[in-house]
Amino acid sequence: MDQDEYLSAFGEVLLFIVAGIVFILVTLLVSKLIRPNRPNSEKLSTYESGEEPISYAWVQFNIRFYIVALIFLLFEVEIVFLFPWSTVFADKELIAETNGAWGWYSFIEMIVFIGVLALGLAYAWAKGYLDWVKPDPTPTEYKSSVPKEMYDMVSEKYKDDNKTSYQPKLR
Repeated sequence: MDQDEYLSAFGEVLLFIVAGIVFILVTLLVSKLIRPNRPNSEKLSTYESGEEPISYAWVQFNIRFYIVALIFLLFEVEIVFLFPWSTVFADKELIAETNGAWGWYSFIEMIVFIGVLALGLAYAWAKGYLDWVKPDPTPTEYKSSVPKEMYDMVSEKYKDDNKTSYQPKLR
């Protein structure tokens, strides 16, 4: 008799799973049938945060973004483990039942856990993974038909104009 009740409880769970899958499939089918299908070049273009894409999607990015994200996830996972630990560690009834052994065990366990994470952070720091190196851009050489002296002359003219127009007037 217990087995029949167990199977019927499992049957209820299975029924919910099947009903959920059927609901999703029916919803997708209905939306495909009633939505308009009028593609054009604007709708088929790549959307990049409201801006026109200026290069290919396969561009290199700084690997340090990845390293910083991994370290962020490491400490986020630490918080996820620290919260349940703190709630169990603060349970006075559980500590009283074990004559304080549970409290000391969980405290030492968390010190070891935080120590391993701190050791990983120290390793990343010592290896220089946290040092953000700024790139040193070099200007490109542009071959212009206008001589450089003419650019310098125009630049000097505007430099002088800017100096006089932005200086405060003394009375």
